[in-house]
Amino acid sequence: MSTFLRSLVGLTLAAGLASMASAADLKVGFVTSLSGPGSSIGIPYAKGIQAAAAFKGEVGGRKIQLIQLDDASDPSTAARNARKLIDEEKVDVLIGTSGVPGSMAIAAVARESKTPMIGITPLSFAGEDGAWTVTVAQPVPLMVGAVVESMKRSGIKAVAYIGFSDSWGDLVYDALLKSAEPAGIKVVTNERYARADSSVAGQVLKIVAARPDAVITGGSGTPGALPYLALAERGFKGPIYGTHALINPDFIRVSGASAQGLLAPTGPVIIAEQLPANNPIRKMTMDFRAAYQKLHSVPTTDAFSAYAFDAWLVLADAAARVGAKTEPGTPQYRTALRDAIVSTKELVGTHGVYNFKPGVTAGADERARVVVKLDKGQWQLVP
Repeated sequence: MSTFLRSLVGLTLAAGLASMASAADLKVGFVTSLSGPGSSIGIPYAKGIQAAAAFKGEVGGRKIQLIQLDDASDPSTAARNARKLIDEEKVDVLIGTSGVPGSMAIAAVARESKTPMIGITPLSFAGEDGAWTVTVAQPVPLMVGAVVESMKRSGIKAVAYIGFSDSWGDLVYDALLKSAEPAGIKVVTNERYARADSSVAGQVLKIVAARPDAVITGGSGTPGALPYLALAERGFKGPIYGTHALINPDFIRVSGASAQGLLAPTGPVIIAEQLPANNPIRKMTMDFRAAYQKLHSVPTTDAFSAYAFDAWLVLADAAARVGAKTEPGTPQYRTALRDAIVSTKELVGTHGVYNFKPGVTAGADERARVVVKLDKGQWQLVP
């Protein structure tokens, strides 16, 4: 396995490899998609968490060691990686991954092994199923609700849906149904496609035949561009909508002019310069951008690297509150860390302000969403 596919990241740490780490070091197992169809968002996640490790590489006198594995955009590989990180590397916490299916697979391993997990994609578990997992990603109903509100203001009465044929596509579609009906909007199609598909021509023909006022998609990254390209080819002229899973430069590059005018929800990190100077999210975003620029020598232009950065902030905040009560590498420490994570209060990140509580997976609220419009390749805030 190449160094790129399995990297031990110790950017500001004296310890590098696991064998060199002190017994008191806090170990973080990070799974992302550095290859496969999810890599267009998986690589930004990796760059974001590397910036976070450089920004804060020590908590309470303990160094934080980051161990990263590639899941190749495959949920089964994500689960195997999680087990490897727990069984062989003895990590204290898991963070990941690039897609909802893979994240759910990791969450199952986290629950079984009683290892805390911080998700970076939208996840929702009830009761004991989510006892060991939280996510920094905004809840899908929160974000889709913002889109439906925009549709209602524009007089949309019928909307077509096309999304991934997996749990992410299901999450977006279910949220759309729950928000659209009360708003007086009818969902007229439920078309699906696989992340690895190269065409959605047949699905788009059905959408055009349904004569919707608008179209919304439930895709992500570069595969998320397919419906917009096909709609443009078919001459669809109605409004087009998406979700926060499309906010990355690779989507803009692949979709090109076909996504002009796209409306989507996202976290305020994307338009931080337009926030008031005293807004704490603006300040944290500027700190994130500076850390990213310093490490990677280029500015950050996506939303996904910021999710990984926020996950690290949640971890660091919780670890500071655990303090020296127990030693990392033990079941007692993992339990204490989980308890600290789910009691997080008003922690400022780049996407929002986080509050967690036992039994509730998501920690973001309305402060974590804005609506943006894609105009000539740039995201602009919609008042």
